[in-house]
Amino acid sequence: MYCGSCMRDNALAGELNAEGHDVVLVPVYTPTLTDEANYSLNRVFFGGISVYLQQKSALFRHTPKFLDKLWDSNAALRMASQRGVAVDPKFLGEMTVSMLEGEHGPIQKEFGKLCEWLATESKPDVISLPFTLLISFAEPMKRVTGSPVVCTLQGEDLFLDGLHEPWRSRSMELIRAQVKHVDAFIATSEYYAEYMTGYLGIPAEKVHVVPLGINFEGLGAAEKSHAGFRVGFFARIAPEKGLHNLIEAVERLEGVELHAAGYNLPEHREYLAKWEKRMIYHGSPDREGKAKFLQSVDVLSVPTDYVEPKGIFVLESWACGTPVVQPAHGAFPEMIRKTGGGLLVPPKDPGALAEAIAKLRDDAALRRELGAKGLAGVREHYSIEAMTRAALDVYHGVA
Repeated sequence: MYCGSCMRDNALAGELNAEGHDVVLVPVYTPTLTDEANYSLNRVFFGGISVYLQQKSALFRHTPKFLDKLWDSNAALRMASQRGVAVDPKFLGEMTVSMLEGEHGPIQKEFGKLCEWLATESKPDVISLPFTLLISFAEPMKRVTGSPVVCTLQGEDLFLDGLHEPWRSRSMELIRAQVKHVDAFIATSEYYAEYMTGYLGIPAEKVHVVPLGINFEGLGAAEKSHAGFRVGFFARIAPEKGLHNLIEAVERLEGVELHAAGYNLPEHREYLAKWEKRMIYHGSPDREGKAKFLQSVDVLSVPTDYVEPKGIFVLESWACGTPVVQPAHGAFPEMIRKTGGGLLVPPKDPGALAEAIAKLRDDAALRRELGAKGLAGVREHYSIEAMTRAALDVYHGVA
């Protein structure tokens, strides 16, 4: 699927390269999927098939490299990942703990491969990890290169809180124990910087805010040519994203169509089936399809149940000139405060959400005003260039 964290990191790597910096973007588990030019290395470490086999059987923890190369190949990983297999909660918890145990766990062989490769590369000025679920990389990579390590915070609390016990508690314990190996943490929003200091016990002085930035290529405002009033939902089709809240809100209103798009995980297919007849579902579009979708709706709303630390979909909606209605939690209040591109409503309140949507339905001038503010504000505050400047400030600070 298109992963927001992968897209953020890929966009950052691309802009750093464009500005003359030397960046190596290393995929983990599977080849990365983006809807822009892909800047990642044509090699995958901790290949999903390898770590699965090593987790399941000690036999595969000692197989020779020539065998590992067969299932670590991009072709094998793409074939496996296209199957769309639902994830077993018990295995997911065990695997998470194994990754966080690092060199001392059952998949230590993969850490050896990573360190061997690092020893052959030029010494980096800084190593950047995508989230704390890979914090076990910090100490061995630092040992091999002598380079400082930065770790981004971008939504791992949702994943960790979804783990069953005892794996959630053990994962939290392992992450907290390895915070000392990271020189700086980057949070994608002010809200998340404050929240994660307490959640993972990270010293506040180690956390820096680098707001999200997006590439505006292919995105832009367009005239609405359809009849009627359309509300859009663009995010992963999963309960935590709150599609059910939006459906309940829209069904209270007259003259409103609901259009939804986004990837649907195998474990959430029943959730989609439950609601699909009550909306128009557009599947998981590519970049061109995404732009057309966001340009075709009058307002976007992704009323998440969980407290969202990122919200790239909001930035992309603004980049297409479309205003938003979002719950007043997580990163959304600061995003709307900076741009003025939408309305806030109480979380998990379909009645209040319906009132806000009705307000925009009945006031075309307000829709245009909020859409214009969002378009101007996202370009001022959330460009890929602004994110890159802020990230470089952190990198220079530790290097």
